[in-house]
Amino acid sequence: MAPFPHESEHLLAVGVSHRHAPLELRERLYLADGHAVELAKELGAVVLSTCNRTEVYLAGGDPGVARERLEHASGLDLDGVLAVWQGEETVDHLFRVAAGLDSLVPGEAQILGQVRLAYEQALTAGATSPVLNRLFEDALHAGKRVRTEAKLAEMPESVAASAVDLAASVLGALEHKRALLFGAGRMSELAARDLRGRGAEVVVSSRTLESAQELAERVGGRAAPFDAVAVELTDADLVVSATRCPYPILHAEAIQPREKPLVLIDIAVPRDLDPEIGKLDGCTLYDIDALGEGLVGREEDVREAEGIVAEEKERFAEWRRSRGAAPAIAALRRRAEEIRSDELARAEPRLADLSDRERKAVETLTTQIVNKLLHAPTVHAKETGSEPLRELFALREDGEL
Repeated sequence: MAPFPHESEHLLAVGVSHRHAPLELRERLYLADGHAVELAKELGAVVLSTCNRTEVYLAGGDPGVARERLEHASGLDLDGVLAVWQGEETVDHLFRVAAGLDSLVPGEAQILGQVRLAYEQALTAGATSPVLNRLFEDALHAGKRVRTEAKLAEMPESVAASAVDLAASVLGALEHKRALLFGAGRMSELAARDLRGRGAEVVVSSRTLESAQELAERVGGRAAPFDAVAVELTDADLVVSATRCPYPILHAEAIQPREKPLVLIDIAVPRDLDPEIGKLDGCTLYDIDALGEGLVGREEDVREAEGIVAEEKERFAEWRRSRGAAPAIAALRRRAEEIRSDELARAEPRLADLSDRERKAVETLTTQIVNKLLHAPTVHAKETGSEPLRELFALREDGEL
């Protein structure tokens, strides 16, 4: 028996995140936008790759193939660290990701935009299906509701904000401290604005001086060319690095002996700062995994967000049940119409003397009777799926009688 169309679109996801794999592995699995889109097109999937996760979402297909492609891209054996979600697990996981409930820093804001970007890129590339489209649209709606309705989203605003909080916990008050930022993207801007708000002096350095100058002008800091970093480091109290460079931009040998402590926070994946820096006298190095603050004391906020996610998951489930029942409902209506037409044809000798107006009335009456009889089972099938309808009316797997 042929499966229903919706049964061939079994949802699944495979990938790794901060919950399953160390930073050293995640940075090797990170896929820049172009590579993520390429893999999405190859697999017919949405590929979400951020600093904390690389995950592939599919409607149908073999999770083993996705695993092979991820292992090929990274050169790693993912045995023991690769997570697989299937069916309802996939829905639950993606909705929690979009809502910020699965983030290293729970409630952080950036993941929603990252999920939206991954979906839009896959959609534009023609890599998605109707089920994946609805899954991601509903997940984004859930994430937006959490952002606007739940207290979980109130703090922290982003990973960058957590990095600044960490700096303050180590350095104390940030007023009059000099912070050197590597990178001129959104993450750097969030950190720069937070630092300026706390009274710190901000110096921005990027691969291009123009982009550094533009950010510095927006946040009230100053720009420094990258080849002047060694000089800037001498007076810096804090370094926050958030570029998208695929290799380290600052090595231990570039840092001169320190007269005052230097705190370095690397929130990039792959990492910007050579791990050996942390071994230098006067240098304290943190990577992105140091930012997780857990859910302690925020249980009520989490429950509120979880409630929103549960509502949105049920909405998606209702859509899938309705969509899955459509072939059976259509088959039942076809069969009902055949029966109605056959019975009218059989009754033709007894209806021969009817006027055209009377014949039209009989047609309308019998159609209304069929529609009313099918209304309740149709509604029930949309709410519960096609199985009860198939059993009640002896429909085959393909929906026919």
